[in-house]
Amino acid sequence: MSGWQGRREGGGWFALWLIRFIGLRLGRTPARWLLVPITLYFFLRRGSERRASRDYLTRVLCRPARTREVLRHFHAFAATTLDRVFFLARGVQGFDVEISGLDALEQAMAGGRGALLVGAHVGSFEALRALAARRPDLDLRLVLDRQQTPALNMLLEALAPALRAQVIDAAQGGVTVMLALSEAAQHGALLALLGDRARHGEAICRVPMLGASAALPAAPWRVAAALQIPVLLGFGLYAGRSRYHLRFEAFATRIDLPRTADARTAVLQACSARYATRIEAQLREFPYNWFNFYDFWQTPESGLVPSAGHAAGAGS
Repeated sequence: MSGWQGRREGGGWFALWLIRFIGLRLGRTPARWLLVPITLYFFLRRGSERRASRDYLTRVLCRPARTREVLRHFHAFAATTLDRVFFLARGVQGFDVEISGLDALEQAMAGGRGALLVGAHVGSFEALRALAARRPDLDLRLVLDRQQTPALNMLLEALAPALRAQVIDAAQGGVTVMLALSEAAQHGALLALLGDRARHGEAICRVPMLGASAALPAAPWRVAAALQIPVLLGFGLYAGRSRYHLRFEAFATRIDLPRTADARTAVLQACSARYATRIEAQLREFPYNWFNFYDFWQTPESGLVPSAGHAAGAGS
C-alpha cells in the first residue's frame, strides 16, 4: 500500500520503551540528549522520509532545502514524539504552553451539543492536554487509527490508561465510528480528529496547498454535517525546547450539505480549501512542524465520490 498507511512504524517497541524509561526516570533533559543520535539514525536509514522532508521544506521555504534543515525537521518530530510521553505522564508540568482562541472553543461548546475539532499532522495534537488545566470538565474524544502505530499507542496508553476510553478507533469502519461520534456529541463531547490524511479508497477533495494539488479527506466535513455540530480548527505548534502554541480557530457554526451531487461537492471542496489555507498559514510561521513524512502530493487511487461508508475515516 502506498502513502502514509504503507509506512512502517519508526523505532519499534524497544526504542520507544527505552525513551520512556530514560525520560521518566532521568528527566526530560537527558532524554532530549538522545534525540541527536536518534535524528541522525533516522536521517541515514530512512531515505524515503528524507526525500519527503526535503520536498516539503523546499515548498514551504520557497527555495531548495539544505541538509541541516532536513535534520532540524527530523529533530522537531523526534522532540514532539518524546514530549507526548511527558504530556500524558505529567500534564503540562515543565512546559510553556501559550493558548489562544479559547473564546472560540468556549462559544462552540456553549450549546451543549458537542463540537468537532479538526487538526492536522502539524506539531503536537497531544498539546491538547493543556486544556485539562483550563477545562477539567471537558469530555475530549480522539478519533485515530490505533493499528497504524501500535507500539506508540501501547506506550501512551500505559502512561495514561484513561486514554483508551477517550479514543474512538477509526479502523472500526465508518458506521461504527459514526455511531460512537454521534453518541459522544449528544453528551456534549469535543470530538478531535486529524483531517489531513485520507485512508485508502476514501473520498477526497483536491485543493491547492504549498504550490501543488493536495488530496484531503472529505470525511471531517461530512461528519460535521451529519452531526450538525460546530467545527473548530486546532493546532499544537512546537516552538522549540519546551514551548508550544496551542491555537483554536472557529471554522463553521455548522456545515450543511446540499442534496444535489454537484452542490455537495462544491461545499466539500470549499471546506477543504479553507482548511488547507489555514494549515499553510501555520506552516509558514512554523515550517518544521509538518509531520507527514511521505509523498503528500502524490496522486492517490481514490477520488471525490459520494460514499457514506467512508464518512468517518479520517484521523490517525
